[in-house]
Amino acid sequence: MLELIKYIVEQFAEDKEHIGYEVEETEESINVTVLLADSDMGKVIGKQGKIAKALRTLVHAATPRDSKKYNIEIKEREA
Repeated sequence: MLELIKYIVEQFAEDKEHIGYEVEETEESINVTVLLADSDMGKVIGKQGKIAKALRTLVHAATPRDSKKYNIEIKEREA
């Protein structure tokens, strides 16, 4: 599933070298934090968060029923 997230994020981000991913697994979910350069934040989130919402919807739809839920958070990478 992480490969799907990476593929979609890289389609919108221009500064691909500075994309980072943090994955934290808990008992009931997997939390994925996408770290982006400031210049890519708007491109990946989209107007009114439409791209981010679509990303979350795709991941939710692709996740098997009996597996852990994926939570995706998009943050600015600290300098």
